[in-house]
Amino acid sequence: MTAKLLPTLVFVAAIGSGIIGGVFFAFSSFVMPGLARMPAAGGIAAMNSINVTAVTPLFMTALFGTALVCLVVGAGAVMGWSQPGSLWLVAGSLIYLIGIVMVTMVFNVPLNDALAVADPASASGSSLWSRYLNEWVMWNHVRTMSGIAALASFWFATR
Repeated sequence: MTAKLLPTLVFVAAIGSGIIGGVFFAFSSFVMPGLARMPAAGGIAAMNSINVTAVTPLFMTALFGTALVCLVVGAGAVMGWSQPGSLWLVAGSLIYLIGIVMVTMVFNVPLNDALAVADPASASGSSLWSRYLNEWVMWNHVRTMSGIAALASFWFATR
């Protein structure tokens, strides 16, 4: 990897981590608490609507484009292991890939899929909503902190 390309990719990885972490921070700090105040049927309907509208080219590019950049940055850091900051680059890349991408795919998306097929007006829908709020938000906190930690790791790599 050229000496000029890696710093640019680290900058992109840091910005992407911050953007995605910020989106998840918004959900943790006020979106989900706001939805939790709604009756279950309304909260389910609103969250299902959010989950459908979140799958946009812009958000998916930010989420998975940052993952791709993290893969390249991590590989570049391993190949140039003797360079200062390599450990921070690998750490930031792994934190993003595991704490955001893997957590999203293994925990948040399956919860979203279960919510999408729930009957919001039923007792089981209400029960699912209560469990969803607890579990989804917990994993979202992990994603939020991972975005912040990845951003910090990329920043420390440049010091």
